Amino acid sequence: MEKLVIASRESRLAMWQAEHIKARLEAMYPSLKVDILGMTTQGDQILDRTLSKVGGKGLFVKELEVALMEGRADLAVHSIKDVPMVLPEGFSIAAICEREDPRDALVSNRYASLADLPEGAVVGTSSLRRESQLRARYPHLVIKPLRGNVLTRLAKLDAGEFDAIILAAAGLKRLGLNDRIRTELAPSESLPAPGQGALGIEIRADREDLIGLLTPLDHADTRDCVLAERSLSRELGGSCQVPLGGFATLSGELLTLGGFVAHPDGSTMLTASASAPREYADALGRTVARKLLDAGAGPLIEAVLADGR
Repeated sequence: MEKLVIASRESRLAMWQAEHIKARLEAMYPSLKVDILGMTTQGDQILDRTLSKVGGKGLFVKELEVALMEGRADLAVHSIKDVPMVLPEGFSIAAICEREDPRDALVSNRYASLADLPEGAVVGTSSLRRESQLRARYPHLVIKPLRGNVLTRLAKLDAGEFDAIILAAAGLKRLGLNDRIRTELAPSESLPAPGQGALGIEIRADREDLIGLLTPLDHADTRDCVLAERSLSRELGGSCQVPLGGFATLSGELLTLGGFVAHPDGSTMLTASASAPREYADALGRTVARKLLDAGAGPLIEAVLADGR
């Protein structure tokens, strides 16, 4: 193979991710030329409404999948947390790359921690997952929606629209914006989204010629953790409409997964966890989901979805 084309969103972070994969591929295969096809997705265009109101995170990947299906691109690079839990027929994730920092990060020009924020302080986030956890732990804060790419969100903070915002630490670090992070939030304080911090490489399922080429980019430890997290979310019908978190860690060959489902206002939060050998990652996700369902997640999810309609 002499040439590959990567489909990518055109945001600065997405292009960084595509350039990162391009550089790794060209380093491994010196005779391979890799180009990037930049695209604007629906998720990038609709900024006046939250994702939960306009169709969810799948809006960030649909145009890229069309490019794959039409043969205009060979692979697409995604933040795996933005990839729907069930892929459309005809597509597969060929590799999940080593994870960056999976945590959420507090960014503020005035306050060093969430505990420092005074009553009535305005916090911006685009995520119901983050919002529900903030409301549960810090009911005195005012949570307001915040959309746009990383730089747009930082600009709104700097303009004084928010006292603090919550972003993924991985995105800030990949863009060299570590100095904007006031504190990384421990998973016990803000449980990450399934797959947060990891990059996924999507291809057409019939492109078997790409599997061997991309295998060296696959990181087994990250893949097993992400597989458990996505299994949990899939079992619960995970979407942007329901606050849901899932985060797995690996100790030796033992995988431990924690998850939660909540009401957006933080009034109800169900949590569960379990451990299993890493070869049972998918089953582990289903086990934790079943624990949440046994605790009442089903009716909670139905109520949240009904409220959002």
